[in-house]
Amino acid sequence: MSGRLPFFVYGTLRPGEHNHDLFLRGRTRSEVPGRLTGAVLYDGPGYPYAVEEPGGVVCGELVTADPDRYGQLLGALDRLEEYAPGDPANLYERVAREVTREDGTDVRAWVYVAAPSVAAALRARGRRIDGGDWRTR
Repeated sequence: MSGRLPFFVYGTLRPGEHNHDLFLRGRTRSEVPGRLTGAVLYDGPGYPYAVEEPGGVVCGELVTADPDRYGQLLGALDRLEEYAPGDPANLYERVAREVTREDGTDVRAWVYVAAPSVAAALRARGRRIDGGDWRTR
């Protein structure tokens, strides 16, 4: 799937977190609270992983990129998340998922979720973040 989708961020890219200013400041048109259903959070080494799982909810922000900076931002986020399409060594996969805004409306957005091998390891021995909000871990 391709297209200029917004991004759903749930960890170090959220406002107030260390990667927000490095990657998003000046490159976005809007940032609003949102929820991703069908996923849970696991604590990683200084950052979280969203793992797809029915019944779960992850809290974060829905980020709409400045149209003139979309390609630059997409590339920067792919590099940050060490994501390359089709690479079996990916830690994250970039997938399009429905995200719910505060007002209850849904929008399709890019989400970086744990790659299958990472997700399996986290399910087996990771530390799940109750409530799906990395800020309250």
